[in-house]
Amino acid sequence: MTHLKQFQGIPMSKSMRGLCREEDYAFLGISERTREEKTEGAAALEDDWRDKKEERVRRQLEREQQEKSRLREIEASKKEKEEQWRTHVAELTSSQEKTLQDRLTRLHRFREFQRKVLEEESGKEGAASGQTDN
Repeated sequence: MTHLKQFQGIPMSKSMRGLCREEDYAFLGISERTREEKTEGAAALEDDWRDKKEERVRRQLEREQQEKSRLREIEASKKEKEEQWRTHVAELTSSQEKTLQDRLTRLHRFREFQRKVLEEESGKEGAASGQTDN
């Protein structure tokens, strides 16, 4: 009689139910087992799908983190190169200023030397002309 309770949901007439015995319902049990297996298979597929989705999300997050770290490294490299360039430019400017200052100093000395020479020559000429006047 348990088969009556088990298979009550199957649409059939009362007379047909009386004629059928439990063995007649065996094929329904098989289909029920396959339905359970399909449900279990679907659950396994769903679990696999979730696992794959989680794996894809995890890999995507890893790629994003790698991209962020790569961008940070690039930015740090750019800052370092810019700082090196600024230092290089400052050194060049400093050396050029020193070179110009040295040139200016040499030019002043040369001009002083020229004035002394001109004064001496004009002094000799003035003395020579003064001697001829006397």
